[in-house]
Amino acid sequence: MAYRDHTRKVSIGGRVIGGGSPVAIQSMTNTPTEDIEATTAQISRLEKAGCEIIRCTVPTLEAAKALKEIKKQIGIPLVADIHFDYKMAIAAMENGADKIRINPGNIGGREKVKAVVTAAKERNIPIRVGVNSGSLERELVEKYGGVTAEGIVESALDRIHMIEDMDYDNLVISIKSSDVMMCVRAHELLADQTPYPLHVGITESGTVNSGNIKSAIGLALILNQGIGDTIRVSLTGDPVEEIRSAKLILRTLRLRKGGIEVVSCPTCGRTKIDLIRLAGEVEKMVADIPLDIKVAVMGCVVNGPGEAKEADIGIAGGIKEGLLIKKGEIIRKVPEAELLETLRQELLSWEG
Repeated sequence: MAYRDHTRKVSIGGRVIGGGSPVAIQSMTNTPTEDIEATTAQISRLEKAGCEIIRCTVPTLEAAKALKEIKKQIGIPLVADIHFDYKMAIAAMENGADKIRINPGNIGGREKVKAVVTAAKERNIPIRVGVNSGSLERELVEKYGGVTAEGIVESALDRIHMIEDMDYDNLVISIKSSDVMMCVRAHELLADQTPYPLHVGITESGTVNSGNIKSAIGLALILNQGIGDTIRVSLTGDPVEEIRSAKLILRTLRLRKGGIEVVSCPTCGRTKIDLIRLAGEVEKMVADIPLDIKVAVMGCVVNGPGEAKEADIGIAGGIKEGLLIKKGEIIRKVPEAELLETLRQELLSWEG
């Protein structure tokens, strides 16, 4: 059973998640939200890369007010990230936030949470209830003998029940940890205990290299069990990298189609072409070409055609020349210097 097929549908600025909707890709800006120009420029880059929901931090009233202008300039739903000050959550909603993310445990008590819920209820704005392993309550740490998946889940459900008791259920849940296996276990425990859509990610996963590995492992283990309605790949770096990684993870798990998949060989002593450079250039070149095909970039003419058989189109390098290959069949020889452009022209005129 895919849990995501049976979660509640939640509308975030017109974007529906849950209830079997496609898994949505999210990211978060790292610009000062008060800097409207820088923030909208970054969101535009993210949107172009494939981001479908964007989150901005709202630590000040100035940041909350900036949301109104930011929303005018972007085409995807805007989520306000709130910590500590419940007034910022209310101000963000007053200025057009499509969803707010709060941790009820650090907002400042039940009455302040209720004030946020009341404002959300008036506007029917979804609340994402977020719990991280790093902010787990002391009593739950003591109860379970440390930070555990069981403690994270209990904390999240306690906060959900608090808001439900306030007669509001337009909710999304996120439970995150930088410990991959703890995060996986927590989602396994939570999935059959709640009807709400789940936002999935490995928090504080690290740099582009280490973070991608941790996120790919964690997200794959969770998503492949049918758990998760939206995802974010949290990386220390340009958030556009988060979108590229998220799209590749979803395509690899067959949860999303579209976009060119590039496969390339790892190189060996037979390689007579600068394959590392060429593969990188191909990957960059195809990023904006709207085809749903597989492209192979191979390092030699010995095994290249055979290895590229499962690809729709490919190139294989030789000594100062290479081969253009379609469906495993050699089409023609091409001078090395013309390989990239030849491939580009073939893709632009692609008819399958």
